[in-house]
Amino acid sequence: EGRETRLRVVLRVRPLTCTETRRGDQQVVHSLGDGAVHVSAARHDATFGFSAVFDAGASQEAVFEGCGMRQLVELAIDGFSCTVFAFGQTGSGKTYTLMGPLAQSETQPASPALLGLMQRSFTCLLEQSRSRGSDLALSASYLEIYNEQVRDLLSPGPPCALALRWSKTRGFYVENQLSVEFESLEAIVSLLLQVPSPAGSQRRRTSAHALNTHSSRSHALLTIHIRSRAVSAHPAPGEGWGGSACPSKQGTLCFVDLAGSERVKETGSSGELSVEANSINRSLLALGHCISLLAKPRGKRTHIPYRDSKLTRLLARSLGGSGITLMVACISPSSRCLSETLSTLHYASRARRVTTRP
Repeated sequence: EGRETRLRVVLRVRPLTCTETRRGDQQVVHSLGDGAVHVSAARHDATFGFSAVFDAGASQEAVFEGCGMRQLVELAIDGFSCTVFAFGQTGSGKTYTLMGPLAQSETQPASPALLGLMQRSFTCLLEQSRSRGSDLALSASYLEIYNEQVRDLLSPGPPCALALRWSKTRGFYVENQLSVEFESLEAIVSLLLQVPSPAGSQRRRTSAHALNTHSSRSHALLTIHIRSRAVSAHPAPGEGWGGSACPSKQGTLCFVDLAGSERVKETGSSGELSVEANSINRSLLALGHCISLLAKPRGKRTHIPYRDSKLTRLLARSLGGSGITLMVACISPSSRCLSETLSTLHYASRARRVTTRP
């Protein structure tokens, strides 16, 4: 607590798709072991190092255990503000890494082996609360940033834009954001996959284009609010949450699924898709700019322009404040995606130098 802590950055390399294989794309990204990855292509020969690298053969369970997600859940229960976010080119596997297969629903759940970081974290959260002998009060909020508008994915009716405010005590926050309480972790998963009423992920903006048939057109932020209290063997009469005998801790666990960076020419986007792509790229550029400045030593940092986009405002605490952050960079090994892959790798390498004070 209070010590400088570096962002933990891991890399996931997805397999070549059937389309890429049929097209004759070459695999230009190779894992070297010990957190290193090598890019080998015409005029490009570079090696990058990360906390961990997961190649095409890595299972969802291996990614969960190897990226440090379990420790992040424990820290959130201990009262820290924890964030995990996935970024990379469109179609690189960000949503799959966080949520698992897109075709899952309440009636047709995904195979347990294919569940993403979110569902595995919910299970871990339940296990930790039982093993620690503590009560947990859970609530969740779910937002998306679409064309620079912050929208609530849990509120009934069509998503409407919400105001993003700032205060000295809370920092940046979303006004009138709906927070839903849960008595079980299963209820959180149920809400995320809710189909009968258009809530949760089913309401998030997606579209098809040349690079991805189910491209996320917005940045999504799911935040689990965790209020925990040790269970006293002899509780005082009428003792409630936050009593002196059993002080409460309040932590958060935030999952951020960033929309994929993309080149409009490659995706064949036009009209509304082109507008969405430009909005996505602007916010990712603002995020990259903030990360570049935060990567400098604290004594040499200039003003960090968090206000340049809604995304950087909402991630300000996670990136340069008092949070603990895990970044999962997702890339394609295809020679055709080389430019975007190198961009993601450089982006992730800079992020490794960013520090926070939890």
